[in-house]
Amino acid sequence: MKTIIIEDEKPAARLLQRKLEKMNIHTGAMLHSVSEAIEWFLANEHPDLIFLDIQLSDGLSFEIFEKVAIKSAVIFTTAYDEYALKAFKLNSIDYLLKPIDEDDLESAIQKFRNRIPAQRSLQIDFNQIRGLLGNPFEKHYKKRFTVKIGQSLKVIGVEEIECFYSENKGTYIHTKENRDYIIDSTLEVLEQELDPEVFFRVSRKFIIPLQAIREILQYSNSRLKVVLPSYKADEVVVSREKVTDFKSWIDK
Repeated sequence: MKTIIIEDEKPAARLLQRKLEKMNIHTGAMLHSVSEAIEWFLANEHPDLIFLDIQLSDGLSFEIFEKVAIKSAVIFTTAYDEYALKAFKLNSIDYLLKPIDEDDLESAIQKFRNRIPAQRSLQIDFNQIRGLLGNPFEKHYKKRFTVKIGQSLKVIGVEEIECFYSENKGTYIHTKENRDYIIDSTLEVLEQELDPEVFFRVSRKFIIPLQAIREILQYSNSRLKVVLPSYKADEVVVSREKVTDFKSWIDK
């Protein structure tokens, strides 16, 4: 099976690629914009299957199909509301809601293998899909997380979170109550799910909300240190390459 990924968020594209590699599916190309995709399709043999994000860095992915007669099957990968997506499940098109679950990914690929002959082109009404989406630029960010405590579940609202951090290959929530909870996610996925007006990834280890910042201190090598109300397990340091963006973020 020949596949490509069209996704403007490179960490998300790499994460999907790794999931496909686990299933012994090779990704021939990873494209990140409408213009890049159009150029690629005009110069290369079309793949069997495209994993396609809807909103790309320079426009909607539907514009690709207005410029090129795509001969591939399409599976959408998107962060849009699940119910809206069900409304336009047309012509054997499937979708994967971000963050992509491996079982859902395997199911979608199996559906493609079962229902779509290898040499058959899909006739996709992208105008119909565009209309059903409403405003595709209106993103919806995660407002709460569910964590497991023994046999119970606890719901944590984003307003209760002091930081997210990674440790020993795990990802944790640290709350204002000075409690830590492990979650089944990664900081890369959280970056996509959280409102960038509220949360900022200051380093490879930490994502913090603006309202949790108690103090910002100068640190070595042109970096900054952020003091949080209760998290004391490690220093929260803004990496040097993120300092400029961090200052712009807090000044908005």
